[in-house]
Order: sequence, then C-alpha cells, then structure tokens
Amino acid sequence: MSVLLDRLVDDAGLFPPTALAPPDAVRRHRADLAAGHPMHTHRLLVAAGLLARVRAELRPDDRFRIGLIADGTAAEDPGARLTAALTTIAADPRLELALIEAPLALFGPSAAAAVPAVLDAVRGTAVPLFLEPAAPAGIEDLLAALPRDPDRPAGAKLRCGGTSARLFPDTADVARFIVACARAQVPFKATAGLHHAVRHRDPATGLTHHGYLNLLLATATACADPAAPHRPDQDAVRAALEITDTADLAGRVRALPAATAARARTLLFSYGSCSTGTPVNEAATVLGLTRKDLTR
Repeated sequence: MSVLLDRLVDDAGLFPPTALAPPDAVRRHRADLAAGHPMHTHRLLVAAGLLARVRAELRPDDRFRIGLIADGTAAEDPGARLTAALTTIAADPRLELALIEAPLALFGPSAAAAVPAVLDAVRGTAVPLFLEPAAPAGIEDLLAALPRDPDRPAGAKLRCGGTSARLFPDTADVARFIVACARAQVPFKATAGLHHAVRHRDPATGLTHHGYLNLLLATATACADPAAPHRPDQDAVRAALEITDTADLAGRVRALPAATAARARTLLFSYGSCSTGTPVNEAATVLGLTRKDLTR
C-alpha cells in the first residue's frame, strides 16, 4: 500500500477552488514540510505569475521544491514568462525546481506547434515536464508530438475537474487518456477535482468528481498485465473509474499486488490537490491506514 500512495499529493493550494493567498499557502506548505507526511510529494505548485508573491513570503531558511506552472495568455508570450520564472528560481537558494507543467493551448494551436514552443522555453532544465492537452481527448496528438528524449523526461497532464462543468471529463475520456499513456509508456500527472478518495456527486454543485483511489485503481488496471503492456483493457479501466461503493473500491485497492502498484505509480506520477489534508485523512478512513502503514 505504501508503494501506491507514497509521494502522491502535490500541494496545489494556490489554485482554485481553494486558491489560498500566498501568505496562507506558504504557511500551510511550511507546516506540511515539518510534518513530513509520506503521501505528500513536498512540492508546492506555483503559477509563473504568482512566483514573486510566493517568494516575498519566504524566510531565509526556507527550502521549497517548486512545481512551476506556465500561465498567462498567448498574447503575453507565455514562453518568455516561463523562461523568466525559471531564471528566478535558479537564482534563489530558497527554491529548487522540481518539475514544470504547461497547458499546450497557451503555446500553439496544435500539439505539433505547441510542444516545440514549450521545449524551447524550458531549454537547459532537466526536471520532469508535463504537458496538458486542451482536453483529455487530445492525448493521442500530444503523444505523437512528444519527443522521446532520455535527457528530457516528459509526460502528459490530465485535468479531472475545475470550476465549471466543462472541466470535468467523463470516465470514457479519462480511461482513453490513461490507456493511451499506458500503451505509449509515457507517465502522466493529474490535477483538479481529486480531493476525495471515491467517485462522488458534490451536493453543492451537482458535479460528479473523480476519486483519487479510482484513478489509482484505473491506472493499476491499465498496468495489470506486464506481459502485454501495450494492450490494456479500456473497458476495465473505465469500470474502475466508475466505482462509487467505498467498501468495494477499498477492497480492490488493498488487493492490488505490490508489483502492479509499483507499475501504476511509474505511470501515474502524482496529482495536484488544493487540500493537502483531505487526501491523507481519507486514506486513513477509506483504507484503514495509519501513517505507520504508509512508511513500511
């Protein structure tokens, strides 16, 4: 179980819907670093446009690992904005660049045009890079444009929710995304809408959220047969995403062989959560895990 959940949750507290102010986000992240929970990646996700405000809240002895997110508009030259933020991080001893994420829509009208533009903006860095298609259905175009460079680890980014209904992909699109990445053996990370462990309908908004345990089980399902890594069962992956029975889902997750869980986490790098407490609390509630269980 520790393999499946270890270093799973990136701190996305600066992003909606929580959208903590930088002083609050820095304070919470500092506390999480001190607590050192094994489910946390101990990376703070920061949009390039917020980097200066985050730096203003840091103490001289802070050491933050940053997941830098490209932002802005196409008219603002997002490449130059991203490059400038990378230069700032490199010059600040309190910061360490841990990964880079970029929405392709900012950088070009197609994956074929946008991927080279992003690569040019991040030239000289060697941290993992995750590129987000405009919609999950664009995963095949992204994978076709993604270079296979051992010196530049690159993967895909899956948006599972957001502030409007259109940002919540259905289970067919998510399954297709996972299967495409599994077939290509390209890692992905996820973001948005994944605070809770189990697929559920939010009574406040009426929107159905994907569960992070569903996503893990679906990814493990795509990796279940090491002898046939290019032939995952898309229907089975989708079925895993659609489980809403907590006990059923928990039982399936607990029953995953360690080798399958390890393959799943090679494919699913991490996910960003506005809440750093809820995923941890629900792992304990749904799976009956203690912190000691996660460090074995």
